Amino acid sequence: MGILWTIVLGFVIGVIAKFVHPGKENMGLIMTILLGVAGSFMAGIVGQFIGLYNAGEGAGLIGSVIAAIILLVIYGRIKGKSSL
Repeated sequence: MGILWTIVLGFVIGVIAKFVHPGKENMGLIMTILLGVAGSFMAGIVGQFIGLYNAGEGAGLIGSVIAAIILLVIYGRIKGKSSL
């Protein structure tokens, strides 16, 4: 059940990040889920580093979306450079 919950939350976080971030990203369902999961993971690591979360605590929704947007910007820049 934990893996299914991770996939659902990853999808929700990825969709919110894609909605907030301007521009069009040609990302499918799997990439959107991976974006959300990676954003949540990154927010958890950074949050632990600066003292917002304890070890084993999950990141909050807002922090996860912000981290996913940052990853989306990085993805866009890498994708934009490779097409030149």
